[in-house]
Amino acid sequence: MNGNTSIPSFSLERDAFGRLVLTDAEGERHVGVTPVRAFPLSAPGEGVSLVGSEGRELVWIDRVETLAPETRALLEQELAVRDFAPTLLKLHGVSSFGVPSTWTVSTDRGETTFVLKAEEDIRRLEGGALLIASAHGVQFRIPDVKALDRPSRKLLERFL
Repeated sequence: MNGNTSIPSFSLERDAFGRLVLTDAEGERHVGVTPVRAFPLSAPGEGVSLVGSEGRELVWIDRVETLAPETRALLEQELAVRDFAPTLLKLHGVSSFGVPSTWTVSTDRGETTFVLKAEEDIRRLEGGALLIASAHGVQFRIPDVKALDRPSRKLLERFL
């Protein structure tokens, strides 16, 4: 840092292979860095660590909004790939009301099916939101259960 902790002193770019490259305050280049959110659900724009290919934190970013527009855009693009979490819009059906069960749903990314292994794979978040983990590790988000249509809410309530 350059003494002013609100303005991080580093730069980000992509190399010819699409890897994220960090140039730190000392001018050292670190190829293949990975951004990791500290609080991906409760504060996605705060607390981002840039981790080097050897797994060590290289830079801590208190607030993403303090970054230069080009750096912020590149970081947000990289985080979007890592944070793949489709929003569940409608629940069409479940194979059974016990677990494991296969769910048929509509998301903001299209129609899909997934397997819910255990009821504990449905997590309640702040503000009435839910996060549902499929058997394959995909996280499905429901920002507001009350915004779902009535049949979807009725099916979902059997698991809550």
